[in-house]
Amino acid sequence: MRRDATPRWRDRVVTVAAAVVTFALGVALLARGVAASNAAVGLSDAAGDPLSVPRWLYVATGGAAIGASALLAGFVTDRGFVAAIHEWRRDIGGDRLRRAGRLLAGVLGAALVALVVYRGFVGPQLSTVNFAVIVLFAGGRAGLTMASYLVGNAWPAVNPLRAVDRLPTGVVAYPDSLGRWPALAGILLLVWVETTTGVTRRPAVLATAVVGYAVVTVAGAILVGGDAWFRNADPIATAFRFYGRVAPLSWDGGRLTLSIPGMRLVPPVGPDGDVGTASGSADDRLASGLDDVAVAVALVWELTFSGFVTTEQGAAAVRAVAAAGLPPLVIYATLFLGGFAVFYLAFLGAARVAARRVRTTRSARTLAVAFAPSLLIVAAGYHLAHYFGFFVSLSPTLAAALASPLSAPANPVVLTLPAWISALNIAFVLGGHLVAIWVAHSTAYRLFPSRLQAIRSQYPFVAVMIGYTAVSLWLISLPTASPAFLG
Repeated sequence: MRRDATPRWRDRVVTVAAAVVTFALGVALLARGVAASNAAVGLSDAAGDPLSVPRWLYVATGGAAIGASALLAGFVTDRGFVAAIHEWRRDIGGDRLRRAGRLLAGVLGAALVALVVYRGFVGPQLSTVNFAVIVLFAGGRAGLTMASYLVGNAWPAVNPLRAVDRLPTGVVAYPDSLGRWPALAGILLLVWVETTTGVTRRPAVLATAVVGYAVVTVAGAILVGGDAWFRNADPIATAFRFYGRVAPLSWDGGRLTLSIPGMRLVPPVGPDGDVGTASGSADDRLASGLDDVAVAVALVWELTFSGFVTTEQGAAAVRAVAAAGLPPLVIYATLFLGGFAVFYLAFLGAARVAARRVRTTRSARTLAVAFAPSLLIVAAGYHLAHYFGFFVSLSPTLAAALASPLSAPANPVVLTLPAWISALNIAFVLGGHLVAIWVAHSTAYRLFPSRLQAIRSQYPFVAVMIGYTAVSLWLISLPTASPAFLG
């Protein structure tokens, strides 16, 4: 008994030490003088103070902190302890609670969408006081998205367009070959619309976009069936579903269950060794193909892109290229799609390197699919860093808009954030990466019987995560500005 207990206690000590040391190191060295950028394109003119430490040291320290945590995690080799972390569950409630919550949320969602469209067209065409802009971006883009990965995914209940499931649907079968590529295209399109069309500044344009999204959604759900559409083609439902797997609360077999945040991202492995086939439940197969890998990467990249174009350096870079004669929209499109391709190919490259290093019969595609869910925690950390301060600062205006939706706030209140918010933003980014590395560690131990294989398979993915971390920490250190040529 004493021999068996020793590895468990050692693994627990190493795990706690890895988290505490890395977190303290990263925040202590990076927080001083850092000002976070706001990724809500066009909704904030806040600018940060310059760093009091060199940026190269700031970025390198963040990457080193993540790398150190990965090395420490490699010492946690007790499979029982690793499995106990990601398999821990607690039952909270039953189906009656779910039905009551869905009814209330559905009514609230329908009322909010109707008000967004109405006030977007007839309300004051000023973004700082218009109900549509405030609710969609402060309440939805920031608040509801944060709730989806911090608490649980409420979008299926809030989304009034889910009512289309009650209509005769499914004129044709959804082509399996399409996978979730349509949802990926929709996510990229929505980010492009948010960035380039001025929906954050022009309420009528925003209301038109909402109506267009509703028409496409209803038509698509009737054509191929509501369940197939919302699981595979709808960009918002897909994004919320992916983010929701990070959250501690979920519905499992009609019961509300509590788990450790992020641990539901560890994929099940079937008896035949296939990833994501342990139970046959569709909810267990969050990632089953390269389309899902691309969606996870897109959720990381879109925040990186919007963070870059809203910094002074990003705006200056776009102006410099435009001075050579290229149209601004071509510059933005090249940066947007090219950057996504770089992020996506980097992750696939890590999978190929891992497959070669561990000399496994598992393909690079299988490894990419298995490790991709860990990126969702990275995306959640990015989102929290970019939008937490934005949400807090606009919370009084959001509350006023919800309390009186048919009249614009006479004096919208925007909170001035204290300087320590900068340290929180750094903690969000580092914390997301630390949890992501643990998920990757647990995933590796699910995939490989050899401890050496499990540890070595993680290194290429950790290297990519360090690169993502360095870019993100650099971006949140930069002062913000309005995007060039999009004002």
